[in-house]
Amino acid sequence: MTHARAALPMPDSSDPPVGATAPVIVVGLDGSPTSWDAFSWAAGAAVRANGRLLAVYVTPAIEPGAAVTVGVPLDWAAAAQARQQDAGQLKDDAEQRARDLGVPIAFVREIGEEARALISVARAMHADLVVVGRSAKMRHHVAGSLGRRLVGRKDAPVVVVVP
Repeated sequence: MTHARAALPMPDSSDPPVGATAPVIVVGLDGSPTSWDAFSWAAGAAVRANGRLLAVYVTPAIEPGAAVTVGVPLDWAAAAQARQQDAGQLKDDAEQRARDLGVPIAFVREIGEEARALISVARAMHADLVVVGRSAKMRHHVAGSLGRRLVGRKDAPVVVVVP
């Protein structure tokens, strides 16, 4: 399911000549320190390539705490509102950082599984590169991280930023 899909900014006079396309760099962003490291790396790559940045924030379809809290009803409306507020704050922060770096940016919020959502957005936007931060969660070292799940794909090159 897709939410808040945005078009990339329109070209301006500093963009490549007509007939050439500016690279699109998709970056996974969740507000963690490693995702901001990935954002910074991706923004630098976009600046160097005269490209555009597309920040993707993915939230789960089911709240992680819902499975843990057996017998206690989850306030779905409150959880959805909190996710929307988080997305709004993340979007504002990403736009400010991109503005400071002089890189065009669009922000997309997706709902679902992270790897599938990033792949879907990358395909839809014909991304030239996908960038994610290295997971700091111990369970991902056992079960497989987002970066590991993306690297095997052939949709676009993937960079996993290790701080």
